[in-house]
Amino acid sequence: MTEEFLHYLWKFKLLRGELILSNGDKLEIIHSGTHNTDAGPDFFNAKLKINETLWAGNVEIHVKASEWYQHQHQLDLAYDSIILHLVYQNDAEVKRQNGDLIPMLEVKDYYDKKLYENYQDFLSNKNWIPCERIFKNADPFIVQSWLERLLIERIERKSLEIKSKFIANNNDWEESFYQILAKNLGFKLNALPFELLSKSLPVKILAKHKNSLFQLEALLFGQAGMLKNEYQDAYPQSLVNEYDFLKKKYHLQPIALHLWKYLRLRPSNFPTIRIAQFAFLIYHSQHLFSKLIEAESINSVYQLFNIKASTYFDTHYTFDGETHSPKQKQMGKYTIDLLIINTIVPMLFLYASEKDEILYQTRALDFLEQIKSERNAIIEKLISIGFTADNAFESQALLELKNNYCSNKKCLQCRIGNNLLNKG
Repeated sequence: MTEEFLHYLWKFKLLRGELILSNGDKLEIIHSGTHNTDAGPDFFNAKLKINETLWAGNVEIHVKASEWYQHQHQLDLAYDSIILHLVYQNDAEVKRQNGDLIPMLEVKDYYDKKLYENYQDFLSNKNWIPCERIFKNADPFIVQSWLERLLIERIERKSLEIKSKFIANNNDWEESFYQILAKNLGFKLNALPFELLSKSLPVKILAKHKNSLFQLEALLFGQAGMLKNEYQDAYPQSLVNEYDFLKKKYHLQPIALHLWKYLRLRPSNFPTIRIAQFAFLIYHSQHLFSKLIEAESINSVYQLFNIKASTYFDTHYTFDGETHSPKQKQMGKYTIDLLIINTIVPMLFLYASEKDEILYQTRALDFLEQIKSERNAIIEKLISIGFTADNAFESQALLELKNNYCSNKKCLQCRIGNNLLNKG
């Protein structure tokens, strides 16, 4: 038996039959209370009827009653007002500090044993997700409503990560957005050096050179540690000279060059190309976050990110690299979609929360519904099992489901898992 399963039985009122406490009193559950996942009793504000008396208070749950003493609850006043101690095995009397017995319910005979067998099967099977073989039996309405909740859960978690940066930046929206955008422009492989680059070069310095793409590139490439060599091409050498002046002017310290990764990247995703595109974005879109807030449609966002690397990179992927047939290094739609998903949507959620403006949350969700679903191994596998992913709204929810529930076998906390457990 696990304590998690006992929580599940209590939370969803799955105890059966006439409930009798260890002292012979009758128990009726009116309200199981609010599940507490932090320190303290397991359920707050439960309402119970013991014989003819109504009780309101907290409930504590253990597999064995003796765990009350193992956890030293007898020394903690937060547990002294517990109105019910629910256990699988009653192996010890539990008393308040004044010596009174705490009402105890031993649940061994009050639940469906088949339910526990189903739960054990979920925990022990080797399927890619625990309910893979029986997912087709899930209630479609429960699946849809749960995925909608998971999407919000995912965005809110990302928004909280951004909020820590927002606070660190003294509630500066532009600086925070600039840093988050830079990090996500590096994607997984170059997220760290991009983030370090943005922190080493405040947006207020870039704003002083907003009218010169050349100076913006000198600052960004210089702080990226990429302007230390003596180049053969005239353009990178001119960037070196310009950066030497700006570095002294602003007392700048570049990040380490070795942090940047090129291995297994397409040339169009090289950090040199991304930095050049980033410089172009800053050059053409001053006060970028303010413009984003004003963007009422996803087409307006696409327009903001309709950017390319400067003309030198039409024939280069790296400085002094081999030239090739001229081709503009335009930021692709798929890249923009990922930036909308991972940067713009959680930023809009955070802004909506801080400003108490639900409009921006609604707009963010609308954006997700208009973006095509990501296509990766996780999404493709879930589709083969029976899930649907027609847009980013659905695919983001599926990623949350797989990564934070299925992979951790949190079936008892998953509404789909609950539905299938009860169906057997």
